[in-house]
Amino acid sequence: MTAHRSDAQTPGPHRILGVDPAASGPTGYGVIETDGRNFRVLDYGAMRIPAKRQKSSAGACLHDVHALLCQLIEEFHPNAMAVESVFTALNMRTALRLAEVRGVVLLAAEQHGIEVRSYSPREVKACVAGYGHADKKQMQLMVRALLKMEETPEPSDAADALAVALCHIQGEQYARRFGLSARPRTVETQRVAATAASRRQSAARISGLEPIR
Repeated sequence: MTAHRSDAQTPGPHRILGVDPAASGPTGYGVIETDGRNFRVLDYGAMRIPAKRQKSSAGACLHDVHALLCQLIEEFHPNAMAVESVFTALNMRTALRLAEVRGVVLLAAEQHGIEVRSYSPREVKACVAGYGHADKKQMQLMVRALLKMEETPEPSDAADALAVALCHIQGEQYARRFGLSARPRTVETQRVAATAASRRQSAARISGLEPIR
């Protein structure tokens, strides 16, 4: 398991745990703290279950992902969890495996009384990169720029988890500002992406990227 942590663990006003469940690859996670204006990355990484461990038991992978999420919740006390939803274009077998992993993620949140919101991959990409079909490299670079990270978040699964958390934060900010429901619908998420365009363009210029359209 790869992980990157901030040295400071001072409690903040609002923390979001982003999770990118995986059917067979690493499950990404990221914890972001925000005061409504600034972001701070507290922890991020990805858990890859060794092949030998996966073969030892049908539920080994699910057990380890659940244990990881419980550990993160108990350590960082997030206010909410943002989870990437199942991609509908997946084949049936992969979709079922992903649903199982997502199920233990939701179970961990329920056991600790954490609110959970789900976002589709396209919603996350549109909100963070301004383009619903952004590739993984573009997402990694935009996450780095928006969160003002010193290094590009690796692996890409961890960057995806941070992106899901960012999508949730921006959606909540938009909802509070305009008095909308807490869960932004797709159209509202697209508006979030539009209102965040100037921030993304500035971040892209800082990181030496061309703005993604």
